[in-house]
Amino acid sequence: MAEPVAPDIFDRIRSSCAAVAAASVHVTIDESKIAAFAGRIDLELPPNDPGQKPLGRPESTAAFVMSLDAINFGSGYFPYIQKRPGMSGYHTIAASLRDFVADTGAITAARLADLTLDDVAAIFDQLLDGGPAHELMHLFTTALHDLAAFIEHTGDGTFLSVVEAADGSASTLVEMLDEMPYYHDVHQHPAGDVLLYKRAQITVQDLAVTFDHKGPGHFEDLRSLTMFADNLVPHVLRVNEILRFSPELLARIEAVEDIPVGSVEEVEIRACGLHAVELLTTEVRNLGNRVTTAALDNILWNTGAQAIYKSVPRHRSRCVFY
Repeated sequence: MAEPVAPDIFDRIRSSCAAVAAASVHVTIDESKIAAFAGRIDLELPPNDPGQKPLGRPESTAAFVMSLDAINFGSGYFPYIQKRPGMSGYHTIAASLRDFVADTGAITAARLADLTLDDVAAIFDQLLDGGPAHELMHLFTTALHDLAAFIEHTGDGTFLSVVEAADGSASTLVEMLDEMPYYHDVHQHPAGDVLLYKRAQITVQDLAVTFDHKGPGHFEDLRSLTMFADNLVPHVLRVNEILRFSPELLARIEAVEDIPVGSVEEVEIRACGLHAVELLTTEVRNLGNRVTTAALDNILWNTGAQAIYKSVPRHRSRCVFY
């Protein structure tokens, strides 16, 4: 008799979030709203992510993608950073890193390891004044140093060798990245341990899109990726009444109160958002559309840039996970 196949990282993410959704106190999913919303989603919404555009040679491109995703967090700090005109916090960070490469050359592990806090603040044009932006730059510096060390001792010290070591397996690359503390996106809830792994998963997706699903961008199990649990997609779902928050949680969000990372409320927002996107993906597919959960997440994330969503406060958590 064949041995049962152990659930992979994506199965464990899905099951842990489903358990939270079943026991959630502060966030609930209104499944009656899903079908109507599925029919309204603009599946042709063009992508708008500077982190998914090739940059020179394959090694330079892989280095840029992985470096940007190493610091693809800080949404809780974005209200306090200096942004480029007309750009969001994420687009400011992505454009700044791209300019750094254009001005000074390709990223290498050695270059990342040598960056100081002052260097990082200069790259992203932020003030080191003791405020939230200063704190974010410190976190960025640590994250980039962690990535440098990871690249140096994995494969042959190049970014491409790390991707190649995953051997076309998205789940393997996610578990490899989990070695770095800021990627360990696992939290506790009364329903049990909750796995989210937003940035590890989005690294796989960004590599896949940037390399057009070929070579370093080819992953056999890419369709297994889940939603990239952050604070924007759950916000889109809340505005469309798929996620419903308790009055107390809603009041805290509207007061722009920090919702501490790892708190029951914060975990429920992200986990219920992830489970809701699973249900939404199924509904969109039932309408005859071939879409992956990750692709749908990207569409919902870009949808969140519309004025109707920007006019309503979304939850903020100062953390290294999103």
